[in-house]
Amino acid sequence: MIQTSPCHGRPSASVSSSPQSLLLQIAEKMLAEEAQNKEKEKMNYMEENCPVLSMPGCMQELQELCRKLHKQIDLVDEERYDMETKMKKSNKEIDDLKLMVQDLKGKFKKPALKKVRMSADAMLAALLGSKHKVSIDLRSNLKQVKKELKEEEKQTGDWRKNIEDKAGMDGRKKMFETEA
Repeated sequence: MIQTSPCHGRPSASVSSSPQSLLLQIAEKMLAEEAQNKEKEKMNYMEENCPVLSMPGCMQELQELCRKLHKQIDLVDEERYDMETKMKKSNKEIDDLKLMVQDLKGKFKKPALKKVRMSADAMLAALLGSKHKVSIDLRSNLKQVKKELKEEEKQTGDWRKNIEDKAGMDGRKKMFETEA
C-alpha cells in the first residue's frame, strides 16, 4: 500500500521522489560506463595508429626519424587542408541553397487572369445570387459632361505660316520686338 499524506490523499514526498532518484542513479551509471568505453576506444586507437617511440642511439637514425615524422606531418596537413576546402565548399553550397529556398518561398508566379465581360445585372446576380431580381441601369446615374472647346485651340492656325514668318533674321527680330 502506498503511503499518503494525512490531509490530501496524495503520495508522500519520500515516495514520489524515489522513482526520480532511481532514474538519476541509473543515468549516472550509464554515463560512467560510456566514459569508460570512450577511454578504452581512445587507448585502442592510439595503440594501433601511434607506435611506441624508440629513441635511436646515433645521430643518423635520429635524422631519419625526423624526416619520417615530417613526411607524416605533411600528409596529415594535406588531408586537413583538403577536408577544410571540402567543408568550405559544402558550407557555401548549403548557404546558396538556403538562399534559393528563401527566394522560392517569397516568390510565386501569379496566374494570368482572363478578362470577363459582364453587365452590371450579371455582376449583381453573381454577387447576390437569386435575391437579385431588379435590373439597375448604372449609366443613368452617371453625370453628363459637355466638352467645351478652348479658345487657344481656335487661335492656333496653320503652324507652317508661323514658322515662315519667324524664319530668317526678320522673323527673329519680330519675335524679340513682340516679346518686349
